[in-house]
Amino acid sequence: MSETNPTLLVVGAVLPNGSRTDILVEGGRILRTGTGLTAAGATVIDADGLTALPGLVDLHTHLREPGFEQSETVLTGSRAAALGGFTAVHAMANTSPVADTAGVVEQVASLGVRHGYATVRPIGAVTVGLEGQRLSEIGAMAQSRAKVSVFSDDGKCVHDALLMRRALEYVKTFDGVIAQHAQEPRLTEGAQMNEGALSGELGLAGWPAVAEESIIARDVLLAEHVGARLHICHVSTAGSVDVIRWAKARGIQVTAEATPHHLLLTEDLVRSYDSRYKVNPPLRRSEDVLALREGLADGTIDIVATDHAPHPVEAKECAWAEAAFGMVGLESALSVVQAAVVDSGQLGWADVARVLSAAPAAIGRLSGYAAPFAEGTIANFTLYDPAVRRSFGLEHLAGKGVNTPYLDLELPGRVVATIHDGYATVLDGALVDSSVVAASAVAASALVATRAAVARG
Repeated sequence: MSETNPTLLVVGAVLPNGSRTDILVEGGRILRTGTGLTAAGATVIDADGLTALPGLVDLHTHLREPGFEQSETVLTGSRAAALGGFTAVHAMANTSPVADTAGVVEQVASLGVRHGYATVRPIGAVTVGLEGQRLSEIGAMAQSRAKVSVFSDDGKCVHDALLMRRALEYVKTFDGVIAQHAQEPRLTEGAQMNEGALSGELGLAGWPAVAEESIIARDVLLAEHVGARLHICHVSTAGSVDVIRWAKARGIQVTAEATPHHLLLTEDLVRSYDSRYKVNPPLRRSEDVLALREGLADGTIDIVATDHAPHPVEAKECAWAEAAFGMVGLESALSVVQAAVVDSGQLGWADVARVLSAAPAAIGRLSGYAAPFAEGTIANFTLYDPAVRRSFGLEHLAGKGVNTPYLDLELPGRVVATIHDGYATVLDGALVDSSVVAASAVAASALVATRAAVARG
């Protein structure tokens, strides 16, 4: 395969609508689709039995760099993304230094371009240092080369109502969005798991659902008052789904995400005191899981986002109370979504394409994902085999974090190939050599520049 001008021919893939097609990629773009295509010298990918999905987009990823490279880096995190079928990720701001200036977000974005495994879009902090005291350089980050459009203090809630209002007013001026980590801090001091009968039985401090729901209720009303866009991170309770459903019926500009783990796992796993299941927000009741699935199916919840949160081994292999919150999720997301809502019949593959690609791209104002597989568009897609089943193991992880809650769990499906900006980052279920991908990233710089120009309007 040429590193500067690769030609790829995908044969016999099944599109999300169920139709079969060949896909010819040349010069980084989809040249033609149809049946019976040929191309001399092309790298041929036999996609018989594989589902072709548009490149997955994660609106909620923790890449940890700069400052916490022992947990993850832009390179290792984007490798994990590629192995999971993602071609773009949005990197959260809780780094060190915090991504609250134009310089830091530009650094993160440039690292993504250099490594080439996925497009990396930085998310800017809402407040300086994530401290919730004063607004960060929102305008400078929006006007920087990184063109930040999403701002979040994720990991911490913007709990001051006046500050939240001001942030919403600010981003409205350029059609940005505030992504809120909905957690009333006074109601969750020392909290370790979902509050309920099980937390009492296990002797762990409870994390009440109302701590999430009250912040969402406040913020949708603020968004309505200001007329700005609001996004709710990692929704986890049935009550939150109800509040968001009410807000949408009222015409408020609110979008919401659910994580794969909140769609599949329940608080019962905490009985083991295995800190792999310690996450923020916590795993909830089975009733909440069902409500999240229903909300995703009826459009109340707009997207699935991983909240990929890698930690060093020592931060998780310790007593529950001392363990860090968080799970890795990029490599397993598509399989978990299939297990939770596709195999149950609640979502079809066209819905998966919407909640894992088109909708998150639209919320993050990421261009090039509105018309996947259209001739002439930049080639970002993944080939997925939904028929296989595998025992999920450490060998299926590509990032630094091994804190997966799915270890040894049988999951459906496997990403066979990922194409990012016209270049293969995964082939035959394995990552393409980093030197090849890096060279491809340089060769694709013109496409990146084109995408940035389109984003500027």
